[in-house]
Amino acid sequence: MKPQFRAGNNIAMKIPPHEYQQTLRFYRDVIGLKPLPVTEEDATPRFEFGDKILWLDKISGLSQAEIWLEILTDDMDNAARFLSDSGVVRCDEIEPLPDGFKGFWVANPGNIIHLICESDKLN
Repeated sequence: MKPQFRAGNNIAMKIPPHEYQQTLRFYRDVIGLKPLPVTEEDATPRFEFGDKILWLDKISGLSQAEIWLEILTDDMDNAARFLSDSGVVRCDEIEPLPDGFKGFWVANPGNIIHLICESDKLN
């Protein structure tokens, strides 16, 4: 049976250091998106982006910005099998996830990274 998938709440923009301040200024000062409070455990700037959250991550070693998307599923194991059977490339080495986190990384055919994570809100 095919697992359910739906868009998650998070969009991460991975930005090289040489473009970071200008990009942050663009969303904060030029566009005027509403910033969300940072927390002690994660000081990454975040903004309301419609009903989504836009994260601006400064990443060393990048030559250009990347967009990473979150996809929710109702059944992590079934989703992993289904995506593998469909030829989707898994790339868990791209960024470590917290211990116990129910999720994994994949890339679409255009190399856009997606975090696949389990959500009980789909049932």
